[in-house]
Amino acid sequence: MSNVVVVGSQWGDEGKGKVVDWLSERAEVVVRFQGGHNAGHTLVVDGVTYKLSLLPSGIVRPGKLSIIGNGVVVNPFALLKEINAVRALGVAISPENLQIAENAVLILPIHREMDSAAEARRGSAKIGTTNRGIGPAYEDKVARRAVRMCDLANIDVLREKIEAQLAFHNQVLKLSGQPEQTLEAVLTPLLEIREEVMSYARPVWRTLDECRRTGKRVMFEGAQGMLLDVDHGTYPYVTSSNTHAGAAAAGAGVGPASLGYILGITKAYTTRVGSGPFPSELTDEIGKRIGEKGHEFGTVTGRPRRCGWFDAVLVRQSCKIAGIHGIALTKVDVLDGLEELKICVGYKYEGQTYDYLPAAHFIQEKIEPTYETMPGWSESTYGARSWAELPAQMIKYIRRIEELIECQVALLSTSPKREDTILVHDPFIG
Repeated sequence: MSNVVVVGSQWGDEGKGKVVDWLSERAEVVVRFQGGHNAGHTLVVDGVTYKLSLLPSGIVRPGKLSIIGNGVVVNPFALLKEINAVRALGVAISPENLQIAENAVLILPIHREMDSAAEARRGSAKIGTTNRGIGPAYEDKVARRAVRMCDLANIDVLREKIEAQLAFHNQVLKLSGQPEQTLEAVLTPLLEIREEVMSYARPVWRTLDECRRTGKRVMFEGAQGMLLDVDHGTYPYVTSSNTHAGAAAAGAGVGPASLGYILGITKAYTTRVGSGPFPSELTDEIGKRIGEKGHEFGTVTGRPRRCGWFDAVLVRQSCKIAGIHGIALTKVDVLDGLEELKICVGYKYEGQTYDYLPAAHFIQEKIEPTYETMPGWSESTYGARSWAELPAQMIKYIRRIEELIECQVALLSTSPKREDTILVHDPFIG
């Protein structure tokens, strides 16, 4: 049996929560490998809705081991709040079924202040971050001044590291006209929760090596989407980590050969939250209709998502860069009732045509989509569980998407319910 890496192939919000929950029934271990509590996964299991940000999706299933890898930046206060919220829904969480990499970087209150200050300085050019301190925490990691999970074990070391962080960040806050942070304001609340947080700390690379040697099935769960990758996304309107499937190896502590099947979660249309280029965006009544029918609001922020036609150019690019073997196509039912559908198949910029999205942001901002039009379908496909229940025009739409992105559909999702899934190819078979 193969391991599976699950990544978003667009700008996130593709419906990963439902798919990873569906796959977690087949997996024995679920690993988050990048991002922070800016991500949001919504799961609906036996009529209960779980909204997860940091916790891996496997946490809601008994008998599964959930791991937060070293590639994740962890806000310890948000972590405990989320644990308590999920426990209140009847889920047992303890160090027996949740491990956090001892070398994972912590998000502290100073990082949130830095995030807000940076967005304020950008003015109209703001990136649209969630102001949760994700970017500044990754900056500290790269600059080698981060506080990590393992530092919680030594109060003297913890104090020294926080002092070093504040010495740097307070200079920036002062220049921005923001109030500076004090050592005690950061350290005192952290000392109150450190023992509980430390109870989950483990050398998870050893846990995963044991899983490899014993043949356990592992699912690596990404956050955000490929188009938000700090290297391969629509820079600078991106997240602060690599959302690429390859980041699963570095962000969990395993060799690349352990990754297995790469599944790209792909929405049947396109959405984006926050600022940045969006070639196929719809600002008309159709875009509004798609947003309302698809309940397109951010799980974490509640912000309405921008909606547009399916962009085959971007998804094909994601499939190539991330090495995606197959896609899970979600929310096809949202397109029910539209007389015609459009698919972006190319771009134009200053008289030149492109079959990919150039990296330069000044091109991305003004590039124009080229569309292919297909007839829609009037039938309702909500909750369909077999190809026989799908109208012919929907099947043609799906097949055309496969041709354009040069990647097969492995799963088809027709509602938020995990059982409303059509399996074409089981990713765990490889």
